[in-house]
Order: sequence, then C-alpha cells, then structure tokens
Amino acid sequence: MAREFPLEKYRNIGIIAHIDAGKTTTTERILFYTGKTYRIGSVDEGTTVTDWMVQERERGITIVSAAVTAEWKDYRINLIDTPGHIDFTAEVQRSLRVLDGGVVVFDACQGVEPQSETVWRQADKYNVPRICFINKMDRTGASYTNSIESIRNRLGANPIAMQIPIGSESDFKGVVDILKQKAYYWEDELGIDMVEKEVPEELRAEAISQRDLLVEEIAGLDDELTVRFLEGEELSNEDLIHGLRKAVIAGKCNPCYAGTSLKNKGVQPLLDAVVDLLPSPLDISATKAHQIDDESKEILLHADDNEPVGALVFKIVTDPYVGRLAYFRVYSGTVKQGQMLLNPVKGKKERIGRLIRMYADRRDDVNEVYAGDIAAVLGLKDTFTGDTLCEQHKPFVLESISFPEPVISVAVEPKTLADQEKIGIALQKLSEEDPTFRVRSDENTGQTIISGMGELHLSIIVDRMMREFRVKANVGKERVAYKETIRKTVPKLNYKYSKQTGGHGQYAHVVFTLEPNDSGKGILFENKIIGGAIPKEYIPAVEKGVMEASESGVLGGFPMTDVKVTLIDGSFHEVDSSEMAFKLAGSLAFKEGVEQADPVLLEPIMKVEVTIPEEYLGDVLGQLSSRRGEIQGTDIHTGKTQVIHAMVPLGEMFGYATTLRSATQGRGVFSMEFDHYSAVADATAQKILNV
Repeated sequence: MAREFPLEKYRNIGIIAHIDAGKTTTTERILFYTGKTYRIGSVDEGTTVTDWMVQERERGITIVSAAVTAEWKDYRINLIDTPGHIDFTAEVQRSLRVLDGGVVVFDACQGVEPQSETVWRQADKYNVPRICFINKMDRTGASYTNSIESIRNRLGANPIAMQIPIGSESDFKGVVDILKQKAYYWEDELGIDMVEKEVPEELRAEAISQRDLLVEEIAGLDDELTVRFLEGEELSNEDLIHGLRKAVIAGKCNPCYAGTSLKNKGVQPLLDAVVDLLPSPLDISATKAHQIDDESKEILLHADDNEPVGALVFKIVTDPYVGRLAYFRVYSGTVKQGQMLLNPVKGKKERIGRLIRMYADRRDDVNEVYAGDIAAVLGLKDTFTGDTLCEQHKPFVLESISFPEPVISVAVEPKTLADQEKIGIALQKLSEEDPTFRVRSDENTGQTIISGMGELHLSIIVDRMMREFRVKANVGKERVAYKETIRKTVPKLNYKYSKQTGGHGQYAHVVFTLEPNDSGKGILFENKIIGGAIPKEYIPAVEKGVMEASESGVLGGFPMTDVKVTLIDGSFHEVDSSEMAFKLAGSLAFKEGVEQADPVLLEPIMKVEVTIPEEYLGDVLGQLSSRRGEIQGTDIHTGKTQVIHAMVPLGEMFGYATTLRSATQGRGVFSMEFDHYSAVADATAQKILNV
C-alpha cells in the first residue's frame, strides 16, 4: 500500500493553551473547514468531536488529549487537542514529546495566562516550533497588540504580527494580511467563504508601514535574506515565507494570527500558516535513541520508510468496546499489521494487531503506518506510555517521557465484596492510561490510596471508575502527598542484625553513612565496600532493604526522599549470613539512621496565580497570607484587574475556590500548579501529624 501523502506534506501539530482559551473550539472549526465534519460542534452544548468523554461534555473542559486527522490543501494534518487544566499537564507533556509543531491559542482579553506559561515551557523543553493564534477577538477588552506584548514580555519569545485586525471587540469583521496587503472578511454565519478585498482606506497607511517593518524583521532572521535586503533587492512573498518558515523551525520567532473561533472568523489563514510555516517530519533533526546496554552509544533515527522501525508509544487508552489502544508515533521505518516488534525496555515481543487511524473516539482501519505518522494499535500486552517499539535484529531505546509526581491522595474502598475485585481491575487500567495517577496500599490501615495531580484529577478518576467500570466505592477526604527527609548527616551508623534460632542463625552487619541529598534526587544508595567485607551477592539485598524502608518514614509514615545512603563497611558469617538477613539489616539500619539524622516533614508548595478586580486586592492578599502563603508580587493585567503571584502549601488550598468566590462576589479566579517540596516548620508539622 503506497503513501497517500508525501512525507513533506505531513504536519503533526498540537493545539495547546491555558484552560478556556478556545483550543477545542478552534479544533472543531479546523475539522469543519477541512471537511472532516459537516456541522460545527459546541463545547457548551457538549457536541464537540475531540471532547468525547462524558466527563468532558458535562464539565465543558478537555481532560484527555484527542488525536484527529484532517486534510488541507493536499497536506495531511495529524492534530492533537490537549487539555488546558494544570491537573492534566501530563497529557500536554506526552503530546508535545511526539509532535513536530504547535499552535498556541491565547485569549485576546487575557494575553498570557498561568497555564500558557507552563505549556510554553513544556514546548521549549521538547524544542517544538510554534505559531500563535490570538483568539476571542470579538470579546470586550480584546487586544491583539497587548496580547503580542504579553507574549514578548512574559514568555521571552519573539512574536511577529502577521495580521492587522479589522474592527475591534463586537465590531471585529476580519483581518488584513500584512505580507499580501489584502483584507479578508467572513460574511456568512458559518465562516465558510473567506472573502478577499482591498485593504480598507483607514488601515492602508498602517498596513504599508507594518509590511516594511515585517519584511525587515523576517530578513533579519535569515542570513541569505539579510544580504539581499541590504543590497536593496525586492524580496518576494515566497522568499519571505520561506525565510520565515526556516526561522520558525529554528525557534527564532513565533508568527501571530488573529481571529475568533466561536464566531467562525480567522481559522482558514491559521490553517494556511500551519502548512506554510510549521515543520514536516523531514524538517526536524534526526531523533536520538541509544543502545539498550549503553546510553552513551547514540543511534539517530531518520524519517525514512525503508529504515528499521523505531516508534514511541505515548498514550494508552482503555476503550470499553475494543480494549486497550496504544497511540504511537513512528520515527523511522514502516509499521505493518501482523508484524512482530520488540519492546526493548521490557524485553518482550509484541505482535502488531489492528492498526487504526484515530478520529477522536472514532477509528478507521489501516494496514501500514509510515515514518512521521501518528496512529494507534490494538492488542499490545506489555507496552505502556514511554516504551519503544523496534525491530528484533536492531534493538534501541528512544528517550522516554518524564512526568511530574502526584501531590494529592484519597482513600477508596469498595462498597461490597463484588466491587472488591472490580476496583482492582479498574484502578489497574486507569493507572496504565495515566502515568501521573498512582495506586498503593497503606500498610497501616490496609486502605487503597490513589494519588494524582489535583482535586479535579482525582474526582475525574473516581467518576470514570464508577461509570466506565461500574464500581461502587466510598471515597475519603483528599490528603496531601507529604514526604519526609533528613537535615543532618550521620557519619557512621553501625548496625548488627543477629538472631539465633534452632539450626542456622541469622547474621548481617552493615555500616552506613546517611546524608541529605540534593532536592528532587530521591533515595540514592551507593556501595563503597572494598576488600569483600560483605560479599557482592548480598549488596543488592542491603539496597532492597533500604529502598523498602524508605517507603515509610519515621515521622508520619510518609515516603522518604532526598537521602544519600553509602554502605562503607560490614561483616558476614559464612554459615548464618543470608540475603534475607542483609535485607533486614539494611532496612532496620536505615530506620535507625533516619531517627538520628533530624528527620523533617516536607510539603508540596504550589505556584498560585489569583486574578481579581483591584478593589478586592487587600482582602485576597490577607486570605493568602493566613493560608501560609508567600506573596511573590502583583501585576496589573487589563484595566483594573490585578494578578497576585504567590507560593502556598497545597494543604492550605483545599476549599480556597469557595473562599475566593465569597470574597470577590464570584469575580475572582485562580490557578495553581506544583512548584517544589519544602520543609514544614516544626509547630505546623506537629499539627499535621496529630490530625
């Protein structure tokens, strides 16, 4: 089966933005104008294609990233609509890992919002070229120029205005294309016909001066164009678009477009910009992989159908009708139905079952998936998010995807015995789908504890568990994911484990040093035994004992983190020593060492941004301070709107939404995201531990 589209005509893009900037509405219009849908869906009415989950339609927000495929002017666009809420930031992260370009949507009234910054930084991390769409130009307070300035100032980016809006707020009618010096209007209600006209008289002078500036700016981004420009040569629009495309792919600039997706204006020029300016799989540099046994030995994968297969699984979805779907991006080679591939991370072979081109929750069967394409496969048994698929004769591993740690937990209990088994299956399937969702059993209470990125995240998980998997469960109160660490170094901890029973005894002797580790480094075990004081075969048992003991700290049973344990000496008995004895010695020695090392409780600190009318500033600052908040500063947003930046412990943020609404007559909004873990003051720690 031959390729439908040449590789240079593929665009793998993501729509990313702050919550409520209009990502899903923009995606819906793209599908309509590319002929993929025959009616325009509405987020408010719950009729959009990409928000297909019941929970998404009820809440009017995107929860899971949805992949759709569309065609525009003989180009194939694989498009992923991502969530904007911070609780689902992992969905954005894994999408950006496999995309070649992004469209960042901004609310023209707000400019850069807190989550806009987060997704922008995530895109920076994966070097994803971006263009910007200033949406909601029809709203009161909308400003194209202010939005572009906020992109420049708050994101440190280089935004380039490609258009001039015609009319403002409710009178927004269309746009002037600065390069082409043409005006475009959308006069029919559905915005299907883009009408080209001459630039209006009142904007003509501005359009000409803006074009001169734009030509100079684009020429300055490309060495060849710079020389031609300085020599006084007239640069054609084709030359300028070509130079601009190179600059976008190199991450030097971000062209900006204006429109209002809800009112069906400005989407077609955005689609033209996607195919003109964003990269194809051939434009991005070769993808790096490494040998399984040696990370220093690098392998480069090129977007070539005839090379050995290299694919990355970036998302798992449990479909109630067809089973477990694995979304994957092919970086090299051709994946064929029935093919046997290797998962080198797990050391397992996987047969490629049914291959599917996804269209949100609908699907079309395909026989082959080529290099540079994104698709889904049914029937993989041992492959999960971040795993590589490659050919057995040439194994290698692609860089996996890193995810943030969960910060909030709740206890769940099945209501009946019949639900006992179902809850285990449901939680396993949900944790396979979502790498930021964790399940564990509490040793002390025997309860099942589920952890996630925030209150909304866990509420969606519980809702899905009850609806999709028909599990009836009682859910406890949210609990903060505290951790424990140490503040002092224990230079020498001598611990001997000796037990005499009938027959063989148990003997193990270990000598440790314990010291605080760098923040975020977790538990590090280092073996510095020389001369065989402890035989090599017992060292892994000591490490296992330390790691198991670190799962439950000495203050409140919270997991330990940021501790470096160095095994420096010890002894063994030829008859009585065993792996079990050394594991117990490692575990008990670690607990004893932690008690001597001044243990301390750590709590997650959230970066909070509160947007309020100016008159409520004093009250809201007081509220945040009373919640142990550290105020970082305030900004004036638009008009008389103030934005407060603060660092607040997560434990103090429960119920804050209600408090803020009461204090601001429902006009205040806030967003928060995890920033770091910080030590809790002793007096506060006592209150937390006594609850």
